[in-house]
Parts: sequence; structure tokens; C-alpha cells
Amino acid sequence: METRQISETNMRVLNRDVIKYIAMFTMLLNHIAHVFLISGTVLCEVFEDIGYFTAPVMCFFLVEGYEYTRSKSKYGLRLFIFAVISQIPYTLAFRFGNLNMIFTLLCCFLILTALERIENILLRMIVCMILTLATAVSDWGLIAPICTILVYNGKGNPRKTAFGYGVVYCLFAFFNMQNDMYITQGDWTVYTVVHALLSGVGIIAAAVTVLVFYNGKRAERGKNFSKWFFYLFYPGHLLILYLIKTYLLVS
Repeated sequence: METRQISETNMRVLNRDVIKYIAMFTMLLNHIAHVFLISGTVLCEVFEDIGYFTAPVMCFFLVEGYEYTRSKSKYGLRLFIFAVISQIPYTLAFRFGNLNMIFTLLCCFLILTALERIENILLRMIVCMILTLATAVSDWGLIAPICTILVYNGKGNPRKTAFGYGVVYCLFAFFNMQNDMYITQGDWTVYTVVHALLSGVGIIAAAVTVLVFYNGKRAERGKNFSKWFFYLFYPGHLLILYLIKTYLLVS
């Protein structure tokens, strides 16, 4: 028993900031795939699937950050400001008509607020449902709010959290399979199923990372730098990707 406890302790080698930096890198790979690579190629698929690590990690730390933040109002305001700031580079980079991921996280933040403050069960469910549906027009719509709710309900219980991530993986794979079937005009093939299952590998990796390797701590140095880097990286890297793409098209 003692040996097992020591082994489990030794596995928790990643702090919050390191995991977030990994998530920023995987997100960058995903966005590089969307901006520069040809859809359907092996490299594009690999980069996209690796990038799906990011959103489940952000949902996990959103729940944790909501619990420990000194000012929830300032936390929500930061999300709102950077959601607005990020929309222009997001639209330029992807040419999508939908809203960016920080808007989704803002809705997830409001869901956490509703779960914490609304006592009436029916009203709480209605508000959470409305906020979840509001993300249908944004990046990681529907999936991220569901992930946030499940992680919130599993706080302090690794098994419940792992089950929640399992549900998110299944939903993500199902939606991807439906999308593939729509593209192929309803043709159901082995490739469709395998592609859908592999697309959620990043979600499984995220669950393993936060449940097995996360030590519950922040980096000892550079806390303030990391805090603002994570906010600025999102609109910043999208703008840079857009500028590089524009330069390549012009030259």
C-alpha cells in the first residue's frame, strides 16, 4: 500500500502552469492545421486531434479557478474583455461566422455562477441550459459547457471526474461521426467510426493529464507572467497566424 501511494505521488509531476503551456502548444497545432494545412490529410488530422487536448483542460482549470479566485466578478470581466478582443483575430484567421473559444469559456463561467448561486433547482437547470445553448454559435459549443458541468459535479472525486470526461469523449466522437456522415451524405463506414473515435484522443489525454499527473500546484516563479500570457496568447497567436497566411498569399 505504501509503495503504491509513493508511486502515485511521484506521477504528479506537472503543475497548473506547465499543463496550461502544453495546452497552448496543442491549441497552436490545431489552429495551424485549420489555417495552413489541407483538410483530410494525415498531418492535418494529427494536428487537429492533438489540439483537442486544450478545451477540456481549460474547462478543468476554469472550475478550479472559479473556486479559488479572490474576485469572481473580476474573473468574469477578464473573460468578457478578452472574448471581445479575440473576436477580430479569430474571424480573420478562420473566416468563421461563429464566436471564439473565450466566449464559450465566459458562458461556462456563468454556468458555474448559476450552479453556485441559484438555489431553485428548476431555475438553475433552465439557466444552465440557456447558457449551454448560447454556445452553439461558438467554438467548442455545447461540448465545453457540458464538460464544465461534469467537472464541477465531479470536484474532489476523481472517479466522477473521469466518468465526466468519458461522457464528453463519447459526445465529441458522436458529433464528429454525425458530421462525417453528413459530409459523405449519410454513408456509414468503418473509417467514419474510427475517425470519430480517434478525434477524441486529445480529450482522453487531457483527462489523464489532470487526473494522474497534475499536482494541484502553480509554478513557483512567474505566476503573474503566466496568468496574463494565457489570456494574451489566444488573440495574439491568431493574429500572427492571419498575418503569416496573408503574407504567404501575397508573396
